[in-house]
Amino acid sequence: MAMPPTSATAARAQLGIGRVRHQRLRPTMHGFDYPTWFLLLPLRSLRDRPDPMLNRNRFGWASFHDADHGDGCADCLAWLDEQLAAAGIADAGGEIWLHTYPRLLGYAFKPVSFWYCHRTDGSLAAIVAEVNNTFGARHCYLLAGPDLAFGRELVATKQFHVSPFCRIEGRYRFRFMRTGLASSGGAGRTVARIEHDDARGPLLLTSVSGELAPLTAARLHQALWRMPLLTLGVIARIHWQALRLWLKRVPFFGSDGRAARAATPLAHPPRGLR
Repeated sequence: MAMPPTSATAARAQLGIGRVRHQRLRPTMHGFDYPTWFLLLPLRSLRDRPDPMLNRNRFGWASFHDADHGDGCADCLAWLDEQLAAAGIADAGGEIWLHTYPRLLGYAFKPVSFWYCHRTDGSLAAIVAEVNNTFGARHCYLLAGPDLAFGRELVATKQFHVSPFCRIEGRYRFRFMRTGLASSGGAGRTVARIEHDDARGPLLLTSVSGELAPLTAARLHQALWRMPLLTLGVIARIHWQALRLWLKRVPFFGSDGRAARAATPLAHPPRGLR
């Protein structure tokens, strides 16, 4: 059973090391499995007490920049709070954990980031899936409801152009799991699963998972030693997998500029729980 964050574990930035997996089921089987690493940042705690190990809004081998999220403003937490309030979510006053990729040497591409928005009692008030595509557009899916919790299936209608090998149709099924958050001497694990269904049923199965530990110099060196060009590798692998799909003659639908411009802001989100 997933356990919510507690006040004892909510102050430390985390670094996760794990895997990203993707499986396409139709019209031909296609999959990949890559190592990855990511940050899990307690943004409210970091506002009150910045982490000296986190290069925030400044250049570094690995860094985090607020402008990479939301509307590109200088304080992404302020943006999120404004959007949650506009969506009628008034009880997300607890910790906000952001699962995201860092910049490496000033460069980042973040296919998807997850915002875990907690109440003051540690329960989940909302989850936001922030999706970027390779055409420079961004869209947020807000998942909220009275039964929101880790381990439950959450559903949202697909509204955003991500891959030219998929139409803008069907739905996403999300499931988020956490077996704890690492404290100064502990360990935790997080899993985020996204499945895309179209009219014929399941089409894509994706997940990102990792073992969590506090962001320390040793932990960061471990991640950089294993994957020094993480974010450059993300974009390179996206294009490599696209070439493989094209060679397999998977239908190519092209970039739908109208759909990208019509991406709704978080203040008018799709909602769904099942």
